[in-house]
Amino acid sequence: MNKPVEIRDTEHRFDSFKNGEAFPGKNGGRLPAMGWNSWNAFGSGNTEALTKIMADKIVELGLDKLGYKYVVLDDGCYKPERVEGLLSNEEVKFPSGFKALADYIHHKGLKFGMYNDIGTNLCAGAAVGTCGHEDIDAKSYADWGVDFIKVDNCYYLWDNATFSDAENARYTYAPNIKGVKITGNGLDTKLSAHGTGILSGKGATFEKITDGYECYATGIGTFDGTGPEHSPVGDISSELVFNVYAPASGKYGFTVEYATGREPGCGEWLQVAVGEGENSKVFFDDLLPGTEGKEVFAVSPEIEIELKEGENVLRIMNHRRQENTLCSYDALFKGFLEADPDRDIVLSICEWGKTQPQSWGYKVGDSWRILNDITFQVGSDGDPGRGAWASDYTTSVCAQYNKAVIMDEFAGLGKGWNDPDMLMVGMNGLDMTMCRTHFTMWCMMNSPLMLGLDLRRVEKGDEIYNIISNRDLIALNQDPLGIQAKRIYMTYEEREDWDNEPEELCRPDKAYIRDNDRVDVLAKPLADGRMALSFINLSDEKRDEPITVDRFRILSYLGDKVVNPDKIRNAHAIEVRNLWTGEVKRLEGEEFSVSGIEPHDNVTLLVTALD
Repeated sequence: MNKPVEIRDTEHRFDSFKNGEAFPGKNGGRLPAMGWNSWNAFGSGNTEALTKIMADKIVELGLDKLGYKYVVLDDGCYKPERVEGLLSNEEVKFPSGFKALADYIHHKGLKFGMYNDIGTNLCAGAAVGTCGHEDIDAKSYADWGVDFIKVDNCYYLWDNATFSDAENARYTYAPNIKGVKITGNGLDTKLSAHGTGILSGKGATFEKITDGYECYATGIGTFDGTGPEHSPVGDISSELVFNVYAPASGKYGFTVEYATGREPGCGEWLQVAVGEGENSKVFFDDLLPGTEGKEVFAVSPEIEIELKEGENVLRIMNHRRQENTLCSYDALFKGFLEADPDRDIVLSICEWGKTQPQSWGYKVGDSWRILNDITFQVGSDGDPGRGAWASDYTTSVCAQYNKAVIMDEFAGLGKGWNDPDMLMVGMNGLDMTMCRTHFTMWCMMNSPLMLGLDLRRVEKGDEIYNIISNRDLIALNQDPLGIQAKRIYMTYEEREDWDNEPEELCRPDKAYIRDNDRVDVLAKPLADGRMALSFINLSDEKRDEPITVDRFRILSYLGDKVVNPDKIRNAHAIEVRNLWTGEVKRLEGEEFSVSGIEPHDNVTLLVTALD
């Protein structure tokens, strides 16, 4: 393949992302997955023997009875290259093969999961990615009895992803655009990008040509959402839009004055569309001939477009970063349906939030990673690895939480789940208070609960066990209503860094805050009409002041998500039970108030309205 696939199905187009329609065959009623993944515990050093021990420990500890069902092999389990075009087990680490291991795990009453990548190679380097092999790989997984697959995004051919060629930005950005020309049916008009065109979305700007006076549009495309800098709310893409009046309905000639590059902000791939939303039509979707530089402009070959009489919206864009990634995951998804339509395989999308997967992942996936890895200091046999409470990058509990907590509207039973990566409970670097709050966050946010520790470190009744086996917290995560908690209050008051944000993005359920010196309050409606409230102190200091929310605030944010809001609103008294201490209180007033929250701690309450 020398370029991405031609998109023939409009369902793969950016303009269809918001239609809410999953692809045929997608299981839309699945709750967040629970289980164990090998990566945080062992990295690429996992083995068949270790995997069997972990499966045995899940059963021995009774974790399977709590919902931990999936045992997932992450990277490092395959031979470094394909054998006669097929995936094959690494014979030293997995001597019995994957089918035998799956049988062992299934015999335990558990489910078997594996790992691959939409690129040419896996992240650890093995040249066995699914790219171009989706159908035969799907058949192999079905034959082995796989119930879950995590699919990464390294070495991807059509993006400058991890370990990919940096020049792949040619596919993810449009060229720099100085102007366009439209001819036909008596129309002969040139429109400059700056002055006539409108930049929509985020990322694109107008720049002045070096040593010149003319301006051009640059940055048209989808910028990289992998790191922690950008809010997950709102588009991470931009377009150059022209309003064009056509004297008659019909075909017109169209050219663009452009300059190409192969770097973020300036690429070679152009999309030209007329119309907005699902009624739009794409007339060009391909590479343009390269120019000698990103400020050396040329005129494109003529493109035939169609305009209707009157006003038309002409869009210059490149949404291929998102569309290509969806197409690649969909190829594997369709491969599973073809290989065994009756097999229920969980598809865990792991492209690290690069292409805003929460906007399209629901079409094929059951969950989507929202950021890069939660830790890069993974363990090995005998080494627990290391996690962090906070960091400037993605590798911490708070970095992941700060994004996931404002993504509640993207998740649900008919969609899928935001995935802030595997649990670090039991790793070095996190004390037990941090671990309790980490677990609480993931449960309240309906995140997949994939244990990432060496389970030989756990015994029934010890501190780690008491965290990961808390039935009340797990029940929140697995509540059949399937609604992610919403942040309804935060103590963070500094708004100067929000000055350029729309007012709606300054609400506690939308504001993207990376300063952890605060307390958040999360509210989660439950299927039986009750609610959960979690007061979370992210800061390094004890918060002695009362943190208070009332029934009106809770219901105003949760709206019709509450099963019986009148019962909460009109209750003469409320019972609250602390889900970590078991303490029960009766409240007569309208307010819920907590004070004296220790650093990194939480108070999580089950709220029951009393008649």
